[in-house]
Amino acid sequence: MKRVCLALLSIVVLTGCARTHPRPKPPTLIVNPATSTAGRIVRVNPATRYVIVSYAFGNVPAADRRLNVYRQGLKVAEIKINEFRRDTNIVADIVAGECQVGDEVRSD
Repeated sequence: MKRVCLALLSIVVLTGCARTHPRPKPPTLIVNPATSTAGRIVRVNPATRYVIVSYAFGNVPAADRRLNVYRQGLKVAEIKINEFRRDTNIVADIVAGECQVGDEVRSD
């Protein structure tokens, strides 16, 4: 009788351990490259109406291009890029509106 109970107990334990529990799959990551060029204003000269905009490497726009300036999601100004640049910093003339340090510059 002991052997029968021991055998049944062993079968129950082993079958319980043999079950595999399905593991949740990790979420699939979707990576979309940024297609817009966004910069930040790092210096403003209101007297001569120009700004210096800093960009990431490879995202510096071409000269004579008009861009919009946004503050907290609202358009506050328009600038025109000129030919003066150093590394990732460019100089732009303020065409319309007012700019502040930290404003975002986008091409939309």
